[in-house]
Amino acid sequence: MLIREAYPSYIKYMGSKSKIMDFVLEGINEVRRPNEPVIDLFAGSASLAGAIGRQTDFVSNDIQAYSKILSRAYACAWRGAHTPTADELLLQAKKIAQSRLDELSAWLVDYSKLDSLEEFNSAEKNQRELLNRHFESDWFLFTKYYSGTWWTAEQCIRIDAIRGVAERYLDDPAYDVILASLMFAMAYCSQGTGHYAQYRDANTVSSMKDILLYRQRDINAYFKRKYEQALEALPTAPPVASCTTSSLDYKQCLAEAPTGTVYADPPYCFVHYSRFYHALETLVLYDYPDLQIKGGAVVKGRYRAERHQSPFSIRSQVPGAFNNLFRGIATAGSRLVLSYSNTGMISLDQLVELANEAFPDRRRELLTMDHQHMTLGRQGIRHRDVTECLLLVY
Repeated sequence: MLIREAYPSYIKYMGSKSKIMDFVLEGINEVRRPNEPVIDLFAGSASLAGAIGRQTDFVSNDIQAYSKILSRAYACAWRGAHTPTADELLLQAKKIAQSRLDELSAWLVDYSKLDSLEEFNSAEKNQRELLNRHFESDWFLFTKYYSGTWWTAEQCIRIDAIRGVAERYLDDPAYDVILASLMFAMAYCSQGTGHYAQYRDANTVSSMKDILLYRQRDINAYFKRKYEQALEALPTAPPVASCTTSSLDYKQCLAEAPTGTVYADPPYCFVHYSRFYHALETLVLYDYPDLQIKGGAVVKGRYRAERHQSPFSIRSQVPGAFNNLFRGIATAGSRLVLSYSNTGMISLDQLVELANEAFPDRRRELLTMDHQHMTLGRQGIRHRDVTECLLLVY
């Protein structure tokens, strides 16, 4: 039987299953055969990898590349003899950052000295103009794209510097923990509500004061705290169980993955995760993407022009997406644990009907529980009453 293990939290994530992990594991343990692998089909923030990824052969998949980093940080990483300490990483990052701080001194702001709303917004607008600046040296993506948005110019310079240093340790077994810890620092120094759909504007003195709290947070300090915590918890040898990660479309993953128990947690609602977490994707890919243009200008959210649109979040495509999911499970001969809710894009009755058609000769169960669903500020509320359910097929 798989038992929940403790794991660090790296990012703030809508729909995270960390708070109902015991319920999820109850379903997985009910349908899983001994010693067979677990395939996390829509890994997201990789909570399942954190909970059980080292206990069994594990496949973690998500179309978003940042999820692969989180999954490997949880299930694959270990501390080698030459794995760098936080102080070693930050000393190298300081050298990268200093030249950029000197270069952009005119754009840097001492937020502790800003008193008026007008002065604050003028400083923010000035930093956002760095989007139009030409940079000569490497590791400037966040400084150019995001200064004055979710982070200050100085915070962005620190993010770029740590990201640049991380690449020097690409072959280290703790590489993914470095990036995951940087994601943590980004999340807790961001002036947003936990995602990156749009940054907040300071429209009142009250909102300015709240944003100022985050503007004065130290990226390096938050990175150091999380990295040291995560490093201390890492084993000093590679995991015994196999861990495979991928960034595939769910249909392709089902076609390539071994037969086992599939845990599927597709999006429940109309919002696309690629819109809410594009900054994490850009951090991992670090590919200087084209940004979405509307009305001849870059959109406020600084979204990637090319980003994934899930069929599970498009009402007209949801039934077909579930049909493809169920058919893929049936063809693979795998068992299924599917998370969904009564507030999803299709009704539970319709979901069960599709499962009955796809698995006429398999046992099917529906487990439910009441749960407060975290929305991270979307639609003006933080929680909604939902009934979380698990559809079991075995």
